[in-house]
Amino acid sequence: MNTLNEQQRIAVEYCDGPSLVIAGAGSGKTRVLTYKIMHLLNCGLPPETILALTFTNKAAKEMRDRIMQMVGYQTAKRLWMGTFHSIFGRILRNEAEKIGFTPDFTIYDTEDSKRALKSIIKEMMLDDKIYKTNLVLYKISEAKNNLITAQSYAQNKIYTSQDYYNHTPMISEIYRRYAIYCKRNNAMDFDDMLLYTNILFRDFPDVLTKYQNTFGYILVDEYQDTNFAQYLIINQLGATHKRVCVVGDDAQSIYSFRGANIKNILNFQKTYPEGKIFKLERNYRSTKNIVNAANSLIEKNHNQHKKICFSENEDGEKITISQLFSDYDESYAVASNIEQWIRKQDEQVNYADIAILYRTNAQSRVLEESLRKRMIPYKVYGGTSFYQRKEIKDALAYFRLTINHKDEEALKRIINVPARGIGETTLKKLISCATNHNCNTWNIIENLEDFDLNISKKTKENLINFRELFINNRKQLFEIDAYTLANNIIRSSGLKTETLRDNTQENISKRENLDELLKAIHAFCETQQQETGTQPFLSDFMQDVALLTDQDIEDEKSKNDPNKVTMMTIHASKGLEFDYVFIVGLEENLFPSSMMQSENDLEEERRLMYVALTRAKKGCAITYVKQRFRNGRMEFSNPSRFIQDIDSQYVKTTNIVSPISNLNSNNFSSKSIHNFLENNHLTKITHKKGEQCQELGEFAVGKRVKHTIFGFGTIQSIEDLGNDSHLRIQFDNVGLKTLLSKYAKLEVID
Repeated sequence: MNTLNEQQRIAVEYCDGPSLVIAGAGSGKTRVLTYKIMHLLNCGLPPETILALTFTNKAAKEMRDRIMQMVGYQTAKRLWMGTFHSIFGRILRNEAEKIGFTPDFTIYDTEDSKRALKSIIKEMMLDDKIYKTNLVLYKISEAKNNLITAQSYAQNKIYTSQDYYNHTPMISEIYRRYAIYCKRNNAMDFDDMLLYTNILFRDFPDVLTKYQNTFGYILVDEYQDTNFAQYLIINQLGATHKRVCVVGDDAQSIYSFRGANIKNILNFQKTYPEGKIFKLERNYRSTKNIVNAANSLIEKNHNQHKKICFSENEDGEKITISQLFSDYDESYAVASNIEQWIRKQDEQVNYADIAILYRTNAQSRVLEESLRKRMIPYKVYGGTSFYQRKEIKDALAYFRLTINHKDEEALKRIINVPARGIGETTLKKLISCATNHNCNTWNIIENLEDFDLNISKKTKENLINFRELFINNRKQLFEIDAYTLANNIIRSSGLKTETLRDNTQENISKRENLDELLKAIHAFCETQQQETGTQPFLSDFMQDVALLTDQDIEDEKSKNDPNKVTMMTIHASKGLEFDYVFIVGLEENLFPSSMMQSENDLEEERRLMYVALTRAKKGCAITYVKQRFRNGRMEFSNPSRFIQDIDSQYVKTTNIVSPISNLNSNNFSSKSIHNFLENNHLTKITHKKGEQCQELGEFAVGKRVKHTIFGFGTIQSIEDLGNDSHLRIQFDNVGLKTLLSKYAKLEVID
């Protein structure tokens, strides 16, 4: 306890009833959760009666590792600690038969769900331009998070009225068919795991009582991110003893588009009138300037638990707010400043210490171009993950079908991968036959002799061989460890053999990826054997992979890619920290978004800005531009209102433009010109239009020049500005540009 500050210690020691710990950014939230669990153990609470729920495997592992160091492995492994989905998945597998599933049910990821919905939409002969898969999936997900089942959706006037107004009245029927499809395939998507846990507790009170008695104390991390379904489960499990501690920060509630409900944390004392509220206000992460700037921003929100965060770190540099002319100038300025930070004389700064944050993924393209031209290494957080690569998805589909023969999405994916003479026509006949007999497609394959499919003898042989492959592997499902069985499946399926046909770069890459998958399974087996002392099966590995979050995958990628500038959306940055942070695109209708429809939406956008600011430890730079290329055209922009929300005493404001500004001469004739100064002290300088001349210094009308970015061009005219000149140049590839000669770095070639 001596290592905790006073606020942390009081929050840790209170265990007599419900409590809410408001944990400001960088305030030691994980430490408080960990020490509270330690305190409960020291008070004599058995570890198997403690339930700790997180949103990422990373957070759960970090807490478990810390506890393991203090109390040992044997005690730590008995804790019920993990993500919402992993814990509820464990409960659902224990109780699967009660809700019409078997314990080996498959967990569908987003792509599986999209494929299933796409098939249903096609089967219903609906216009997929109106019934877009993403839209339908979003509506179904929203309904499930609000505990609206497929049956009740059709009777819900709010949802059906919205669908009618949006010209999508058939969503309720799509939802109904999708629910039947998942049940028939013994599969749940992520939202189902929360929905069915609530249904389980509702329909089987004895099961609810069993788990209420199991969990003597409940802790919840990132409570501001919980949705209605999660809120209700927590409330039900803690209904008898009321020993519930939730930790979070309403100022960092930014996931309403995923169903998160900020009211859960704001209305905590309505849920638990006897509950205590504790506030962690000391920020250990950032400088005083950054913390104070963030405070001045978030205080503009009305719906919040008021707190005043403070830092005892050094004052630090003021936040830089820079105006630029275009998004190209912005990207150039960011790249230039990264080089400056890397060259800082007073400290060692690595590329990995720097992040560029933006509101939308579309903003990354021009930024990437500037980083590449400066040869600055970078990674885009949120790219295609290892587990989304085709050959890996194929291998996982083989594993899934081995575990759960009813998994139709897995079957459709790999029935002819590698090619084995079972084409689309045969697959359609199988699916049609299954639909007509109201059964699963595997049932048809399993009993081929009982159905007239009108297929050739050779095709039937191919289907029998395919069937035998899975029957043989399934026999070993609980006889050999995950690694050995996975290796057998990859070889017997022909996936590995397919990559050995030739040594093209594509096949080499696929082989390496399959080997990496087996390596991951081997590491999983070793870890599980060390932690549990039991032999892990393939179903254990698949459960682990199915519940990986985006952040877990990205953290794994970062280990192999350590020293690079990180680029990501602000939403993806939550929970991370960097020494230096750029927040780009601070313009109205971009950030805050043009999609806002209410004051609540504006407050969430402001919370998003608060999250962005509080990712920075030492320095933060904000940029906005006068014009940005959006929606296929150049649009003029106004500065974001969030710039004015930050108290001016914590910022320094500057106006700059880069040497690559893509302006034409008309822009310069009536407007001020902003120069990007070599020393990067950002100053606004206004020139008056001067006289035209045929020759000035080394430049002359008609001369050929070379630009590092625009390539070759011919000088059309020269305008003398006194201490500089405008060169109007017709470039061969990009057309007419007007540049300042001092900063253009032109090479005269004839």
